[in-house]
Amino acid sequence: MDAATATGTQSLRVRKLEGMNTVALPTALAEIVDDFQAVTEPERLQLLLEFSRELPELPDRLKDHPELMEQVVECQSPLFLTIETEKSDGGAADSVRLYFKAPPEAPTTRGFASVLHEGLDGLSPAEILAVPDDMPELLGLTRAITPLRMRGMTAMLGRIKRKVAALPQQP
Repeated sequence: MDAATATGTQSLRVRKLEGMNTVALPTALAEIVDDFQAVTEPERLQLLLEFSRELPELPDRLKDHPELMEQVVECQSPLFLTIETEKSDGGAADSVRLYFKAPPEAPTTRGFASVLHEGLDGLSPAEILAVPDDMPELLGLTRAITPLRMRGMTAMLGRIKRKVAALPQQP
């Protein structure tokens, strides 16, 4: 058992993708990137639409309290997010829980949110902060999706990282 497994954190997978520099990504996010990279560009859009259908619903405590969520104004469609932290077993480092709200008629935005949810939800603050800012480009969608939409996903990741960076530091 390696140190990452022993401490309950996600391991990192190092990837070199489509001529990009080698990057270390948390395992779940690396698997998503691998899935996108394994298919053709047109199939990547279909995969993004599949992710859009998998975005979890908000918990009841957030559904009735929109003031607890922050809008990512850089997104073309209305997208709101919030983060919460919880202590892992044994009082170890906090894990970060991600929550997104995006309308069903915005499948690209929902798909991006779902990718980030599946790839980052439950990670430690340090693991999230270590994700490269240009991670959305690793999905290989830059030619299939407008730059404005890509900027929206980059903004989602940036907003998550800013909120995580603002969390109280552990002793």
